[in-house]
Amino acid sequence: MSSMNLSLYSINAFLILDTEGSRVLAKYYRPKSHPQGESKQFLTLKEQKAFEKGLWQKTKKAGGDIILYDGHLAVYKHSLDLILYFIAGPSENELMLSTALNNFVDALTLLLRNQIEKRGVLENLDLVLLCLDETIDDGIIVDTDPAAIASRVSRPRPDTTEIVINEQTIMSAYQTVKERMVQRIGQL
Repeated sequence: MSSMNLSLYSINAFLILDTEGSRVLAKYYRPKSHPQGESKQFLTLKEQKAFEKGLWQKTKKAGGDIILYDGHLAVYKHSLDLILYFIAGPSENELMLSTALNNFVDALTLLLRNQIEKRGVLENLDLVLLCLDETIDDGIIVDTDPAAIASRVSRPRPDTTEIVINEQTIMSAYQTVKERMVQRIGQL
């Protein structure tokens, strides 16, 4: 009987690589609290870059979306000049990972206004990382609803939340308070 992985820790890494295989963004997970302890893989930048280069070689052509590479399950999605990856252990549920990645991409699409490309990702790196943190926390998939993720991450619109306080609004407020006080005193 094979042992099943019943841990919530399902994601080992999140990567965004460009069309040349260069790293745009990478986040590796394996917290100390993981049931199997800290990972001995991808500890150095050299190991990470070697893995990313090999993975890119296998996935650079559009068409696929799941691959087993170097003992890791990689779910990926092409988007203009980028490839986005969720990397997990070989026994993880591919459907769950694929759903999480697709919904993460959908949330990013909402946040970046349909432009998931290298320049847009780099210019809005804060939104991308917040979106990732709302989707995955320490390797645990926490949310897969793109609208909910995007709404928690999005910046408030400055035109709707900005309240201009100037001399005229202060005088108007003062005048209103003065009139109400006169009315109250008149009622006594």
